[in-house]
Amino acid sequence: MKLSFKEKVYKVAHDIPKGKVATYGQLACLVGNKKAARAVGLFMKNNSDRSVVPCHRVVAANGALTGYSFGRGSATKKKMLEKEGVIFKGQKVDLSKSQWKKIV
Repeated sequence: MKLSFKEKVYKVAHDIPKGKVATYGQLACLVGNKKAARAVGLFMKNNSDRSVVPCHRVVAANGALTGYSFGRGSATKKKMLEKEGVIFKGQKVDLSKSQWKKIV
């Protein structure tokens, strides 16, 4: 059975480990469409099962905490990421230390 683009995105996002983040663009590239970062963002926004797809671990290309709709939005996302050990520089994730490097 062939997975849809959305299902592929959710499958890859599921693998982001605690303490790491991926960018919307990174996920788009990993599933084969480097121009689909906005679609990935929409999928994360509409994620119906945060226990399966850790959408809080997906951030903007510059490390900004954008588009989180659970709890108190970005404040909740930051608390969750800090609890998991993600490193921040101010309000943005320090991608040099906390970006997930998926081994293919």
